[in-house]
Amino acid sequence: MASHIVGYPRMGPKRELKFALESFWDGKSTAEDLENVATDLRASIWKQMADAGIKYIPSNTFSYYDQVLDTTAMLGAVPERYSWTGGEIGFDTYFSMARGNATVPAMEMTKWFDTNYHFIVPELGPNTKFSYASHKAVNEYKEAKALGVDTVPVLIGPVSYLLLSKPAKGVEKGFPLLSLLSSILPVYKEVIAELKAAGASWIQFDEPTLVLDLDSNKLAAFSAAYAELESALSGLNVLVETYFADVPAESYKTLTSLSGVTAYGFDLVRGTQTLGLVTSAGFPAGKYLFAGVVDGRNIWADDLATSLSTLQALEAVVGKDKLVVSTSCSLMHTAVDLVNETKLDSEIKSWLAFAAQKVVEVDALAKALAGQKDEAYFAANAAAQASRKSSPRVTNEEVQKAAAALKGSDHRRATTVSARLDAQQKELNLPVLPTTTIGSFPQTVELRRVRREYKAKKISEEEYVSAIKEEISKVVKLQEELDIDVLVHGEPERNDMVEYFGEQLSGFAFTANGWVQSYGSRCVKPPIIYGDVSRPNPMTVFWSKTAQSLTSRPMKGMLTGPVTILNWSFVRNDQPRFETCYQIALAIKKEVEDLEAAGIKVIQIDEAALREGLPLRKAEHAFYLDWAVHSFRITNCEIQDTTQIHTHMCYSNFNDIIHSIIDMDADVITIENSRSDEKLLSVFREGVKYGAGIGPGVYDIHSPRIPSTEEIADRINKMLAVLDTNILWVNPDCGLKTRKYPEVKPALTNMVSAAKLIRTQLASTK
Repeated sequence: MASHIVGYPRMGPKRELKFALESFWDGKSTAEDLENVATDLRASIWKQMADAGIKYIPSNTFSYYDQVLDTTAMLGAVPERYSWTGGEIGFDTYFSMARGNATVPAMEMTKWFDTNYHFIVPELGPNTKFSYASHKAVNEYKEAKALGVDTVPVLIGPVSYLLLSKPAKGVEKGFPLLSLLSSILPVYKEVIAELKAAGASWIQFDEPTLVLDLDSNKLAAFSAAYAELESALSGLNVLVETYFADVPAESYKTLTSLSGVTAYGFDLVRGTQTLGLVTSAGFPAGKYLFAGVVDGRNIWADDLATSLSTLQALEAVVGKDKLVVSTSCSLMHTAVDLVNETKLDSEIKSWLAFAAQKVVEVDALAKALAGQKDEAYFAANAAAQASRKSSPRVTNEEVQKAAAALKGSDHRRATTVSARLDAQQKELNLPVLPTTTIGSFPQTVELRRVRREYKAKKISEEEYVSAIKEEISKVVKLQEELDIDVLVHGEPERNDMVEYFGEQLSGFAFTANGWVQSYGSRCVKPPIIYGDVSRPNPMTVFWSKTAQSLTSRPMKGMLTGPVTILNWSFVRNDQPRFETCYQIALAIKKEVEDLEAAGIKVIQIDEAALREGLPLRKAEHAFYLDWAVHSFRITNCEIQDTTQIHTHMCYSNFNDIIHSIIDMDADVITIENSRSDEKLLSVFREGVKYGAGIGPGVYDIHSPRIPSTEEIADRINKMLAVLDTNILWVNPDCGLKTRKYPEVKPALTNMVSAAKLIRTQLASTK
């Protein structure tokens, strides 16, 4: 019985790629140095899977930024502003598209489906010229082959690539991106021809958009694309891989009828209904089914007995020699290796499986199906499953009762947002177009050293507190010098906005090296929610009071909202996600009320990941948005009108949930806007009325580029064309922790200058 891995983490067990990228970007190392690190990582990954017995090992899943940008490079679809003149795309052009440079902004970045991973959105139009401009897929296949590993090259499928793209600036909003299919397929044919010549026998096309709600025109594009590629693919085994949700019935029919396709991959963890389609609607005779039974998006050990039962049922439908055991999706969404967790609680550790362990699980299931079941391995797995179900540390009856008592109320504040804003203005006395930042300030090397040494007990708590207070004082002083209106303390005590809170909540566990890539070199270390959640003690009050004592200006209390904590954690899978979210909401509610009691007048409850968790199918949207928005309202439903509640959202498409955002009933929302070409503003141009305060971001913080005062002022004027003056705030797109002070200071200086310039212009017109 064969085994397959959809994809594997790229950063390395010690984040080797992250540090190599950042060293290269900072000019401290060469392109050759970066390539050497990448070569070593790829070799290690391929060897690990080969040693584990995996038959179908992927290549071209490694990336210096993201796989969609890699496809843009392969197709030569470089926007004109990057001045690419042809030839093989190098790092300068590649990273300029991803990060921008001193003269031009980066391309838009958004979430990869409903994950916390991001991708760079292709910008296409009728004049886009396509050419074979990156040979990465072929080069990596040859590289693996030279090491004695025959891999399955992976490409983003042509239809999904176009469906994930957007019309370039200046192109009609309604431009049919699928009309470019005939223009990109010749490049795909060239890649396929080179892979065949190099000796590839299999090729994998990732077509994850097949799990979305697609109309007949879009489904027809899949049929047309693979019919056109059929002759080029002759002689190859072709796998079309889907993931993240069920494949709808009509899409299933289209997929299983595609010309020249040998195998179909399904996510049977998040797509349980697809299992019913396979068993009831039928499966094409002679085709392979790659069954994604091992969860690629969570860290819980697979229930091997249950998965084996599922596989045996599928085997009866598709045949023993046509069933391949696989992961539900790429393992890049989980941590790398549990072996690196030497300090994790032993009981909890026994419940977990990271990427390296999931590779072993896939192989063990394949061998069990082939009659070579490792009885000891299966018995240990069963014991761990039983331990988790019966452990008293998982359940807290008091928490469960409190969450159950939430039913029957919508937890809205007693007065309207307009009445609250009036009360808050009397309290805060802010100018027109008030300026603020989103929360974090640059995380310096020294600051990271202090946190690291405190965790390692190399410095005392007194020394740690003194160092953090000093950093807060610097950040407050800088903001006052810049004349920002509503300040933040800069979050120097936090490595991560979710990890910080999880460390202080019950029901959470933490890893030392459980890093997961979010975008580029940015890695996060999601906490593990293993049990019922509560807040034993205040989490942020001390630092917020300290910061407020240093200034007479309003100081924001900074919290992460319940939905974002949920979506940016590895969540327990033994109860519905909404039940866990309500528990977190009650914990955050206590913190909000303690901050208010401590004299904090502005409290930001970030919900950066609310849109990210939106189910991929429209029929499931209403239920999710109902409990997600309700969870946010729970956190602040009992505070005074004079306390201003902010929230923040970023790097997703918010236009389709704008009414749910309004229903959150926050007093002010700051929201990413500039990197997405001010797409957010279109919803207001189309007539949506927004009465609360709103701060669409005026510059992109994920690029080192420093915007001018004039550029920011122009953005503010565009906002004023669709938003009332008295509700508009001026702020960056997101937090500043990934930037350096030589970038932050001039950018914020220009932001404040732009706000003052527009205030002066507004005053002169009265």
